[in-house]
Amino acid sequence: MKHVLFVCSQNRLRSPTAEQVFAEHAGIECASAGTNHDADNPLTRELVEWADIIFVMERHHRDKVGSRFKLNLSNKRVVCLDIPDEYEFMDPALVKLLRDKVARFLPRAHAQP
Repeated sequence: MKHVLFVCSQNRLRSPTAEQVFAEHAGIECASAGTNHDADNPLTRELVEWADIIFVMERHHRDKVGSRFKLNLSNKRVVCLDIPDEYEFMDPALVKLLRDKVARFLPRAHAQP
């Protein structure tokens, strides 16, 4: 089971959408967090350590994760999706963008016989 963490600023729109979109994806377990201290679910060392791969929405999120959790990032892949903060929760355009950008990094579901 691969642990996948989605990160944005406030953990209110983009990263919770990503968590919900990929929650049922075979072979992964998802969580989401925000880099801001007042985020709905603030990013913690424990979450960074739990994750196998971390998807950040913007470059400044990658910079914050890197500077605050540098010691916890060994053997972690951090992928910047370049998705700006201009979408509402579960916006269909955001869902499509996430599926297009994230799916290639996730395990493929095996075909059922």
